Amino acid sequence: MITVHHLNNSRSQRVLWLLEELGVPYEVKRYERLKSLLAPPELKRVHPLGKSPVLTEGELTLAETGAIVTYVAETHGGGRFQPERGSADWWRMQHFLHHAEGSAMPPLFMKLVFARIPGQAPFIVRPVAKALMRGVDTHLLAPRLADLLDYWDASLAQTGWFAGPEPTLADVMMSFPLEAAGARIGFGHRRHLAAFVERVHARPAFRAALERGGPYAYA
Repeated sequence: MITVHHLNNSRSQRVLWLLEELGVPYEVKRYERLKSLLAPPELKRVHPLGKSPVLTEGELTLAETGAIVTYVAETHGGGRFQPERGSADWWRMQHFLHHAEGSAMPPLFMKLVFARIPGQAPFIVRPVAKALMRGVDTHLLAPRLADLLDYWDASLAQTGWFAGPEPTLADVMMSFPLEAAGARIGFGHRRHLAAFVERVHARPAFRAALERGGPYAYA
């Protein structure tokens, strides 16, 4: 039996969604964030890095969302949620599997962290911290995030999914960056992004995953 070590308001919601889509039996072990928003120390008992998600099945303990969704699809999916192996759509899926965490999430995480820094700085230096963070956002983060949003919007324009006419692992992985982007910076005029998130959230399997995983701020 698969067990998903699931942290509230985290990337692990994607794993629950995929398992529901594939109809794979699983158990959820829930963990709650600390007031600092960090994961609780109990997760280090499951994996040394103390992050979520972590999947366990038999003797296997597997971390990193991309590796987990690939494992689930390869061992339990029966070819579902993947395009034909070796096709152009299959390679697009591979691209977005890596892009989601490799290129998409770092600037979104920086946006979150930099927005919190001024409020945590000593009162006397807070105006300086605000000015510095505003400069970083204007000259570094905002242009990079705009490029990413444009790229995602164009990638969805043809079919509404990231790797072909049907949802795949690419869409599972990209759902969290788009949810985070929508919450933190908005989509502006990029209509395909909002439509994608709405379409994902409307899927019965996604709704079932929310019931299993508990409250999720991005939905």
